[in-house]
Amino acid sequence: MSLATVISLQRLCALATVSRAGFYRWRHTPPAQDADIDLRDQIQRIALEWPCYGWRRVTAELRRRGWRVNHKRVLRIMREDNLLCLRRRKFVLTTDSKHSLPVYPNLSREMVLTGIDQLWVADITYIRLETEFVYLAVVLDRYSRRVIGWELDRTPWPGLVHHSDRGMQYASGDYTDVLKDNKVRISMSRKETLR
Repeated sequence: MSLATVISLQRLCALATVSRAGFYRWRHTPPAQDADIDLRDQIQRIALEWPCYGWRRVTAELRRRGWRVNHKRVLRIMREDNLLCLRRRKFVLTTDSKHSLPVYPNLSREMVLTGIDQLWVADITYIRLETEFVYLAVVLDRYSRRVIGWELDRTPWPGLVHHSDRGMQYASGDYTDVLKDNKVRISMSRKETLR
C-alpha cells in the first residue's frame, strides 16, 4: 500500500471517527447469514408438500424429521414467508360455471414451475361484514404463493399463464381480452374449485 493511500485512509477514518484497525476488521468481516436459512428451507419444503398445513402441523412435521424447534419460531418464519394457511369456513358458492362463454383448457396441469411469474392463479371469495358481504378478487403467484394484486393494471411477464376456475367473471370477454392484450395464456380448471 502506498504512502498516499495510507494517508487518505487515515483521513477517511478520522472523518468517520473510526480507527484504522476497526475499518480493517469491518472490511474483512464475512456477510451476516440468516440463522434460520436451513429451517426456512425445511418449512418451505413442507409447505409445498402439504399446502394445507398450518404452523402447528408444520412444527409437528419438523419434529418428526428430527428438528428441535419452538412453535413460535416456526410461526414467525411462516408469517415472514407468507406461508400461513387460513381455516376454511362454511362453503359459499362464488362461481357460476353454467354459462355460454368460452372455456379455456387447463394449462397448469402440465406445468413444472421453476420460478415466479410463470403461473398466476385467480380466485374470488367473499368477506362478511356486519350487515352485508363483499367479494374479494385476488391474483396469486403459484410458485411463491404471494399476492400479485387486486388490479389488472400491472404489467404481466412474457410467457405468463393465468389460471382460474371456470366462473363467468373469468370467462367474460372483458376479462379475457385484457389477458390476451398482454399476451397472457389463459388456463381454466375443469372443476368449479382451483386445483
